Amino acid sequence: MRLQEAGIEAYCPVSKKRKQWSDRKKWVEEPLFRSYVFVNIDLAKQSPIVRRTLGVVNFLYWLGKPAAIQDAEILAIQQFLSEHLEVEAIGNSVQVGDFITIDTGALKGQTAKVVGIKNKHEVRLKIESLGFELVAKMDNSSQ
Repeated sequence: MRLQEAGIEAYCPVSKKRKQWSDRKKWVEEPLFRSYVFVNIDLAKQSPIVRRTLGVVNFLYWLGKPAAIQDAEILAIQQFLSEHLEVEAIGNSVQVGDFITIDTGALKGQTAKVVGIKNKHEVRLKIESLGFELVAKMDNSSQ
């Protein structure tokens, strides 16, 4: 990774996914957060190095400043990925108490309050500072 060659501590979380081709199935690694790489830097000293690195577009900003991810959240992502296969990141997830607008069906356009979510076939890890949830589908044989 170019950032590491420049002396920057960088982490790109990857998830193992099973891909199907016409003649075979194979496990491949794909970035969990497309177009995101996490860096642990001294912002004042190292941000110019990061910005000049080929392939880097910009920092992710939150409230007008580069977003800061807690070490504990990075460790939680690493632990989650080590325990689960076929993990995906889902942004803007719905939570109990949220108000949503129904997109299809007889109630299209109506606003509703989420009163509960029930799904025993997946495990979720919420990463607050990113606004994402990591979701792993549970294999029925592992329950």
